[in-house]
Parts: sequence; C-alpha cells; structure tokens
Amino acid sequence: MSLSEVKATKLNGEPGASGPHPDSGPREENAIYQGNRLVGRVLDARVDSEARQIRFGEVHNSDELLLPDDCEFRNYRILIQRLEFAAREERGAAHKGRVLKGVVAEILGYREQ
Repeated sequence: MSLSEVKATKLNGEPGASGPHPDSGPREENAIYQGNRLVGRVLDARVDSEARQIRFGEVHNSDELLLPDDCEFRNYRILIQRLEFAAREERGAAHKGRVLKGVVAEILGYREQ
C-alpha cells in the first residue's frame, strides 16, 4: 500500500482510523482537525486576515497531525507552512505528545459545514 493510500485510509475513517465520527457533535474552538478528526489543540491563536495567515503560539497533542496535509481550524481551511520548534513532551507534562511552537499556517479558504 502506498503512503497516499495509507493517508486516505486513515482520513476516510476506514481501518486504522481513530477519532470521532464526522457527525459526533460540535467542534472544539481551539482545535485543529484533519478529515473530521481532532489532531491537535492550540494555544494563543492569532488570525491575520490581510496576510492570510494564522499564527499559533503552540499546538499540542499533535501526534496525529500530518503537517504536509491541509487542516481545519475554526471556520478556516489551513496549511501549516513553518514552525520554530517541535518536541515530544513527557508523560507527566500538562500537554502530552508532540508539541509544536511558533506555528504559522496559510489560510486556504473556508471549511464546508
């Protein structure tokens, strides 16, 4: 199975997928989604509509976030363009999993609801 087939399988909710069903209720305000799955939580989000960018101070619990793929944040479709720092947090930390800091995402458009 190719890498693109693996991504498609996970995003389409077939074998290997995890996360909520697309119709499982309202989305969290400060969360990033891919294929209707919550893949990261954000702190310090700042939307710059003129520059068509969103800056996140931190994205945590982001182990399942596929950086080269577009995602959704609030009512925006975004693509992460760069980040300053990435690390894995220890089990006892407040924010577990992969933590990304200084994240800049390009606004691609608005998500379909």
